[in-house]
Amino acid sequence: MAKLLRRGLLLGALAGVLYAAWRAFESRQQANGLDWQAQPFPYPPSATSKTWADPLDGECPDGFPVKAKLSSGIYHLPGNGNYERTAPDRCYRDAAAAEADGLRASKR
Repeated sequence: MAKLLRRGLLLGALAGVLYAAWRAFESRQQANGLDWQAQPFPYPPSATSKTWADPLDGECPDGFPVKAKLSSGIYHLPGNGNYERTAPDRCYRDAAAAEADGLRASKR
């Protein structure tokens, strides 16, 4: 029982020290004008920065014409031989975005 009491007191003291250190860090940051909590995320995600989209009912949505099969690692461009019959796993904005995700162009 005494062992548990000592452990509890030690953990409580450690938590108190960590809390005091954290508060000191926050006050130093605020004094230096670096209130990190008040800063918004510098690059909010937007719809224009999205490079791929999920297919809707087996078809690619507008603006994402490149069809990709993740199991084979191949993407298909509009006008290619297998484009129409390919059921995509993902749809990309362009070939560069698909290649950036490690996919390769179809050979047919």
